[in-house]
Amino acid sequence: MADAHYELPELAALYDLESGWSDDRDFYLALAGDEPRHVLEIGCGTGLVARAMARAGHRVTGIDPAMAMLDAGRQAPFGDRVTWLAGTAQDFSLEDRFHLVFMTGHAFQVLLSDDDIRKALANIRRHLQPGGSFVFETRNPALAWERIFEKRATLAAGEGDVPVEWRVLWRRGELIRFDTHYRLAAGERVSESTLRFVPSDRLGHFLHEAGYSIRAVHGDWDTSPFDAATSREIIVHAVNPA
Repeated sequence: MADAHYELPELAALYDLESGWSDDRDFYLALAGDEPRHVLEIGCGTGLVARAMARAGHRVTGIDPAMAMLDAGRQAPFGDRVTWLAGTAQDFSLEDRFHLVFMTGHAFQVLLSDDDIRKALANIRRHLQPGGSFVFETRNPALAWERIFEKRATLAAGEGDVPVEWRVLWRRGELIRFDTHYRLAAGERVSESTLRFVPSDRLGHFLHEAGYSIRAVHGDWDTSPFDAATSREIIVHAVNPA
């Protein structure tokens, strides 16, 4: 089930304001290349990257479990150029085989159990062409995310500013649960989320177990090498062997 952040239309409408275009989006857009490709985004949300890829001439499918996010994506610029489908990484089933499958916005971290990860990796690989790439990022668990997540911000929405506050509820092993408070004109809305922070060595184990080869692991969007002690991101480029 998707978090309230993604299921409630009034919160889904804030997603692009909260997320926005940034270096990670440029990284994924560049991955698709200049030649038209068959591309799948899992956990696409409103399709910020998916729509940019479609605008660039790629054939794009976006999958997300939250109907409110899919509806917002359909209505956004270039949304009519994307094929939108409801589903999760574990359960989607298509006849298409893709050059590139990717997950942005730390969507990989909603896979909370080993079983979730194994099912998702197997399902994604079934949908990749031989030699096709699966690329995703997850936050490096070595950093103090309990402290980093505790913050406040203000979103400049069309109908007025929206104060937002993030509060960490608990950390248990590789899981962190936090809630997000949105102070809308119509009242406060709260969305609770749980994310998993998998170390890089365990990610490698899961990927090799699923039959992938690992082309690269970056620590930042400039493609600098991953450092287990200091990198904020674990950015993985895996390949379905030909």
